[in-house]
Amino acid sequence: MAIKKLKPTFKFNEEQIKQLRQIAPEAFKDNVLDFNTLYEALSDFLEDDNFQTENYSLMWPGKSDAKKVAASHFKGSILPKDKYVTNDSYKKNIFIEGENLAVLKLLQKSYSNKIKIITIDPPYNTGSDFIYDDDFTETVEDYLKQTGQLDEKGRKLTTNSKADGRFHSKWLSMMYPRLRLAYNLLSEDGIIFINIDDNELFNLRIIMNEIFGEENFICQFIWKSKSGGANDSRFVATDHEYVLCFCKDNNSCSINLDKNATVTTNYNKEDENGKYSLDRLDKQSLGYLKSLDFPISGPNGILYRVHHNNPNAKVARWRWSKDTVKERYNELVFKDGYVYTKNYQKEGSIPRSLLIEERFGRTRTGKTDFRALFDVAYFSAPKPVELIKYLLQIASDDDCIVLDFFGGSGTMAQAILENNCENNINNIFILIQLPEKINEKEQAYKDGYRLISEITQERIKKVIDQLKKQYPKKNGLEFKSFKLGATNFKSWQNYNGTDTKHLETLFDQHESSLVDDWKPENLLTEILLIEGFPLDSKVEVVESFKKNNLLKVISDFCEHALFICLDRKVEDETIKDLLLGDKDIFICLDNAVTDKDKARLDDKGLIKTI
Repeated sequence: MAIKKLKPTFKFNEEQIKQLRQIAPEAFKDNVLDFNTLYEALSDFLEDDNFQTENYSLMWPGKSDAKKVAASHFKGSILPKDKYVTNDSYKKNIFIEGENLAVLKLLQKSYSNKIKIITIDPPYNTGSDFIYDDDFTETVEDYLKQTGQLDEKGRKLTTNSKADGRFHSKWLSMMYPRLRLAYNLLSEDGIIFINIDDNELFNLRIIMNEIFGEENFICQFIWKSKSGGANDSRFVATDHEYVLCFCKDNNSCSINLDKNATVTTNYNKEDENGKYSLDRLDKQSLGYLKSLDFPISGPNGILYRVHHNNPNAKVARWRWSKDTVKERYNELVFKDGYVYTKNYQKEGSIPRSLLIEERFGRTRTGKTDFRALFDVAYFSAPKPVELIKYLLQIASDDDCIVLDFFGGSGTMAQAILENNCENNINNIFILIQLPEKINEKEQAYKDGYRLISEITQERIKKVIDQLKKQYPKKNGLEFKSFKLGATNFKSWQNYNGTDTKHLETLFDQHESSLVDDWKPENLLTEILLIEGFPLDSKVEVVESFKKNNLLKVISDFCEHALFICLDRKVEDETIKDLLLGDKDIFICLDNAVTDKDKARLDDKGLIKTI
């Protein structure tokens, strides 16, 4: 049966359009709402794989599956691994070892609209293998085996060669769901930076337009990655890469000035407000508008008009409107028949799209950064710390969260930690890295490392140790480490047979919803994510309760607190003394309280049992 194209019979207001952009940004094509894409995004996925609209978009084999992967549920958990913490502050940097798509899914509730900056350096599509293969239909054990890079016979799970006919498709299918989930995590004023080269720049730009909206494109930075060489190139020596930059909402975000930019303007005048230069108020290159072609009266009563080189073909106009001229009249200078504005000297200048100066680093300086910590460069092309510091500086505020879900060598973590110390700010990072196996022939393997994630984590430790010596009074030089793992909750297996005894056995097995070998620390972390609390929430023991181990969990992101007791029995004294706020939640094991106890607890506030 053919699917009819939907025809709108009403108009959305601005607030509704804004909400739709948040829910389904891909439904806006060329800044126009496409109802067919909206229908696909908000309903069950269409069974007719041949259904396509005629709107401008990028299509590839597997795109529908990539959308399904982004929307599918992942049943797993993020488990505490170890911590490198020296004080009891609860706003901590986070390192997570695990497949990034699964981790991004698990972070959705706790970190939605909370990430100010995302900076990623995904694997470039050079035709060689890359590891990400997204299949959430299997058990978590099988899934983790997949993301371990090898199958049961030791063969690579994912190849990406021109021969398989999916040279671009596989890379796009890998990136699309991750970027879709990343969009959800960004705050309204959030910004994302993506390192990329020529192989997928064009395609990446199109899917970013689709996911984030073309109007939220900020810049395509060109970064000079090499200082020379590449003389063996067949046609042209490529000595640059790109940093693609988008924001979540261009009405909410802002870009800071580049404080270290070289200023060429000659600020040769000065008044009580500081040094300034003069800039003509009328411009020939902005395009003529009649509303911006009006006389301005100078202090001596002389009228000044826009200067047209050819009065019969007007092209010039004022840069300011009548209202702005009135409001900022004291910033005008009338001189030699022209009107000028005072351009006051600022600390820095507007960032430029060409990142070609040495201060942005090169690929070789990225290796130097790494070698300074390990004495050997395990990675072939790590990004330089100075490049990431620059991106952080123009996009970040104090006390914001920065996410990198292609952690790699850990450059972003080092940039955050050093930037915090050098500028006395307190941004925190979330770094995610796949536990990719290291080839036995690599130097890193010979040095005792078995996974890329081990090197990433070790780099963070080394940077922290180094900075503690340089900045002994600086707080926040710490991080907590987690890993992707199986859920603590049992999965119900559907039974279609007729054996009632077998069915009774299944029910007996699910008398408790938890797996048999669950651990309190693992379950606690999973509860936090289920309840929308971040991984660095403050967890403290309520000392006044002597009969039970009662934990109180708070976070700046949540208005209420969690009170959690994972003991096998909640004692009467605990129930009696428990005091909950209007929005607080008490969580305990279901079989730790009787039905009578549940009724007593229910009178005290909201309770949830596991």
